Amino acid sequence: MDLLPFLLYLAAAIAYGRYFATPEHASGRTATAALGAAALAHTFVIGMRTMAAGHAPFAGTSAALSAFVWLLALAYLYTETTSGERSMGLFIVVLLVLLESIPVLDTPMADAPSTVLQSPLFVVHVSAMLFAYASFGIACVIGVTYVLMFKEIKKKQLGFFYKRLPSLQVLDRMNMRAVRIGWVFITAGIVVGGAWAMTSAVQTAPDPRLRAMTIVDPKILIAFLCWGVYSFHLLSRRLGWSARRSAWLSAIGFVIVILNFVPVGFFLTRSHNF
Repeated sequence: MDLLPFLLYLAAAIAYGRYFATPEHASGRTATAALGAAALAHTFVIGMRTMAAGHAPFAGTSAALSAFVWLLALAYLYTETTSGERSMGLFIVVLLVLLESIPVLDTPMADAPSTVLQSPLFVVHVSAMLFAYASFGIACVIGVTYVLMFKEIKKKQLGFFYKRLPSLQVLDRMNMRAVRIGWVFITAGIVVGGAWAMTSAVQTAPDPRLRAMTIVDPKILIAFLCWGVYSFHLLSRRLGWSARRSAWLSAIGFVIVILNFVPVGFFLTRSHNF
């Protein structure tokens, strides 16, 4: 089911690449339309999977990754339509294509009915965490573009990126805004996740996944590490860090997020993989 959204994301990436090379209004509208079609098809897939499972399709790393790609696409489309800025679309959509290739190769299975997964707290917890990670993904792309343009300006070679990207001040504001939004959601996600784990352990029949869950599980530990990195990110400017160092921190933080999603989610966690 993820193949059609993947192909549409790939078409959108090609369209955004063309717009980045020759920024014409018509090619920009084509790129936005292609990404909108991909997000719409992905919404249909998510809806069908929800109907089949009877709850939000967040169970399993591939399903969670697919939902993350969907949220990231929607978050970027909202950012683009409200700011009128398409120049970073290429970076975002290429990331969507790379991440969506994993659910395509490892198709999420229909989830077995489970009272644990049907808990509203579980849905709120996972939704908040995925939206936080989507915000951090946008912050990462903005941070990388900031660094690329900073290097051009420092070398006084105002060329490819300088002509296509917003000013450093605009990129810095967008980066900080994305990190603030992500931090609010990851904080809410961690708090609700803790409440969900405690109430599920008391109210439901013993579940082997809940019995095996501990705070030292790699997925939970790295979630706390992400919270710490982005909490420091918000404090870093008050500590005298430059915008460029904050941009690098955005990129490093998202690398940790991806590590938590793919290698840890697939191979290392023993309990936190519903």
